[in-house]
Amino acid sequence: MRSKLVAGFVLAMVAVIFVASGAMAAKMLCVSNQNLKGEDTVSSCLAKGEKFAIVDDYGIVHIMTPEEVELTKAFNPKALQTRAFGFKFQQQAPIMPLAPRVEP
Repeated sequence: MRSKLVAGFVLAMVAVIFVASGAMAAKMLCVSNQNLKGEDTVSSCLAKGEKFAIVDDYGIVHIMTPEEVELTKAFNPKALQTRAFGFKFQQQAPIMPLAPRVEP
């Protein structure tokens, strides 16, 4: 009986950790064109001069400078290959993919 209780507790903790890790997701949204609905990629919009921001689950907005875009391209190129969405369609915007792990 006690082992089932411990196993249930461990399973519940793993589920909480899994849900919490998914909840900490950010989205990259277009600031200068609010009506984007995924027609283009983020990188093609950046080439046109559009501005993007990263919005986290708490609603904190961070507008990306050109230097930050270049560093993002270097460390996480998949983030710029996603479909571009404006703030009007933020619910449809994909979550930013994780950067690939760099092994030392």
